[in-house]
Amino acid sequence: LGSATEFDESEWISTMNATLKMKELITRHSTIMDKYDPERRVGLYVDEWGNWFDVEPGTERGFLYQQNSLRDAVVAAINLNIFNNHCDRVKMANIAQTVNVLQSMILTQEEKIVLTPSYYVFRMFKVHQDATMIPLTLKCEDYRFEEKKVPALSASASRKEDGTIHLSLTNLNPNKPIDLKCEIRGSKVSKVDGEILTAPNMNDYNDFGQKEKVYPVEFKGAKLNGETLMIHLPAKSIVVLELK
Repeated sequence: LGSATEFDESEWISTMNATLKMKELITRHSTIMDKYDPERRVGLYVDEWGNWFDVEPGTERGFLYQQNSLRDAVVAAINLNIFNNHCDRVKMANIAQTVNVLQSMILTQEEKIVLTPSYYVFRMFKVHQDATMIPLTLKCEDYRFEEKKVPALSASASRKEDGTIHLSLTNLNPNKPIDLKCEIRGSKVSKVDGEILTAPNMNDYNDFGQKEKVYPVEFKGAKLNGETLMIHLPAKSIVVLELK
């Protein structure tokens, strides 16, 4: 628990560390299921997942209404990458929940709505639907703070039927950009486009009556050189690239 918007870097890395346990849970469950279901006829469903923070001041505690910051967006991206990379077993994964409860996509206030950072992550990642997962090997530094450390990057990739490749990347480090080199083998690509979701502060969020602070914009930090893709990934950011 803790505040959804008033938090420090210690709480940031603790949240990242906790959400990365999803990979361990899925890997261990899949290993057990592989023993009894080697043909993988039975799907693994993840229900429910997401951040659970303190309710917003002045709201009914039982309604579980909480705000949604850039931290939630990074958590959503990490989990979606994990699910993508284990799609041979994970067939459904349901965030808790969709509107006005916990890590919501949308917040409402009478006739008004706010699109949360988590909403934008789901919108960006929808390109992976109806596509084939591309296995990738990710080598990266750790992001460290106090006594904790986590991998600084999260990633997944997929290919559409027309050959278009989508690569989703997340930089968990709230302070340091990362320069990434990606070798694209066996695919001829000549163009890269992308979107980035980030904000000036780790606890920025979108709210009623205010200009949006967290929303996707065009990403210009990727360059192709033959089969090598060079990416400059800003701190605390989510990037989805399209390669053709």
